[in-house]
Amino acid sequence: MTILLVFAFLSGVVTIFAPCIWPILPIVLSTGATGGERKPLGIVTGLAVSFLLATLTLAFVVQIIPFDPEILRLLAVLVIALLGLTLIIPALGSRLEGLVSRLTSFGGRFTQNGGTGFWGGFITGFALGLVWSPCAGPILATIATLAATQAVSFQVVLVTLAFVSGVAVPLFVLALLGKRVLTRTRILAPYTKRIQQVFGLIMILAAGAIYTGYDKILQTKLLDTFPGYESFLNGLEKNDTVKERLDELKNTNEKRVSQKKEESKVNIRKDLPEYGQAPDFVGIAHWLNTDSALTMEQLRGKVVLIDFWTYSCINCIRTLPHVTSWYEKYKDRGFVVIGVHTPEFEFEKKTANVENALERYKIHYPVAQDNNYGTWQAYNNRYWPAHYLIDAEGKIRDSHFGEGNYQETELAIQSLLEEAGRDVTPNSTSVTMDTPGKNKTPETYLGSDRMERFLSPERVTGEKQVFTTPPILRKHDFAYSGSWKVESERALASSKSTLTLRFEGKKVFLVLAPPENTLSGSGSVKVFLDQKLIPKEVSGKDVVDGKVTLDAERLYELFDGREMTEEHLLHLEFETPGTAVYAFTFS
Repeated sequence: MTILLVFAFLSGVVTIFAPCIWPILPIVLSTGATGGERKPLGIVTGLAVSFLLATLTLAFVVQIIPFDPEILRLLAVLVIALLGLTLIIPALGSRLEGLVSRLTSFGGRFTQNGGTGFWGGFITGFALGLVWSPCAGPILATIATLAATQAVSFQVVLVTLAFVSGVAVPLFVLALLGKRVLTRTRILAPYTKRIQQVFGLIMILAAGAIYTGYDKILQTKLLDTFPGYESFLNGLEKNDTVKERLDELKNTNEKRVSQKKEESKVNIRKDLPEYGQAPDFVGIAHWLNTDSALTMEQLRGKVVLIDFWTYSCINCIRTLPHVTSWYEKYKDRGFVVIGVHTPEFEFEKKTANVENALERYKIHYPVAQDNNYGTWQAYNNRYWPAHYLIDAEGKIRDSHFGEGNYQETELAIQSLLEEAGRDVTPNSTSVTMDTPGKNKTPETYLGSDRMERFLSPERVTGEKQVFTTPPILRKHDFAYSGSWKVESERALASSKSTLTLRFEGKKVFLVLAPPENTLSGSGSVKVFLDQKLIPKEVSGKDVVDGKVTLDAERLYELFDGREMTEEHLLHLEFETPGTAVYAFTFS
């Protein structure tokens, strides 16, 4: 536990270098540079307290007292703007101090310091803690997950406190330095009032950026400009010792195979290591390609490959030719594949949609619909796709996450079949590789929950609203235009609404769903590339004469660069209201 606390503290300290914190630094600097000696301490204390409370208790409080957490954010923005205004208009500051003194029991102390001492800083810091979202590494991600599932323990509180303390130290130093520079530099002394007004303006501008969501756009741009920070943070937190302690924090089995590093290579020796008994299938809603439900006990004596996938995941789709070929090649020698279809989107729970995918991708092995993530959680899985290889005794012997590693996986299958006494010819299956390079635009989600690199200036409200597209989009950015309703995992278009994306990659795919209220169950989308109707020679297989006709909720191929990786501007015009967009994927 001590090691985890140390790393949590260090992760908090290095957050000062993170682009995610830079948008709030002007507020810390401006607030700390004005007012009493104890104001810098008040700022960091307020920020630490509110961030700690919001992180650990908000999900629980919302369930007890239903309210929109957005109210807290808006209230915090109002407080920051109001405090900025008091710096610009001193008379307003005096009135505010008087009001607080009448309304609060500690008003005497507040006014004693002119609203500029510890409590003045505390209020500003508390408001900041409600609107600040740090760059999440594995430690903070684990804290957020446990808080969201109401699994907060004393140890989780300690780790969160260590992280927040690490954040507070450099922020306190920054606020203190700002104050010392302002108060002890003679050349600045005559301009103290003007400097306070400038800082007040900075606070108001920052509040406006937070209200409109531009602070998130700025954070994204800064992360794109300084990509090394994410690697640095992950490098600090993703060592084996920290990962083991995080797993203990989540009460998971430290020997569970999914805790192996994603980058690890399969051991192709015949004595593949054991990682414990494979969990059984849990909470399966429906079984396909089999007459009855299966259990691990029924599969004893066979070598089993568990394939976690979902039919609109392009990375999963690219692995399917390898998985299906292994099944066809070794199924008569004691090998079986069980596809565990765990949906990423709500429409992927529909059995008819999954059945269509099985037919489309020629999948003949049993598939379990894990709609409630029961089996996913039993394996402590984290990835699509994910492969778990189980021997004839029902023990997990290896795993691989993501695409690639196909030859090593097949050699491991052969080793376990030989171990089970099967006659196997040691040769590899020949399947065309279609694993993407590292150049491409990352997967881009279009719903509000996981939205990144979104450049429309309007703030997403969750209601039907009008968006605009900025004149310039950088690579990987996207924007809406026209009337859209952006929901948590998807966005619903109106007639003539548009979606614009600047991307780099060989192919572009988009998860689309036709309108739910049309009699035909279809819809259409016009596709433009670099401001012209997309040419036939680079049209994806689902594009005919520059148009996509929707036939189901599935993944559609929009662009095929024929092995040429280039940067392009993709523009989609929606002709049918109610068409839903979910996520872009690329190769």
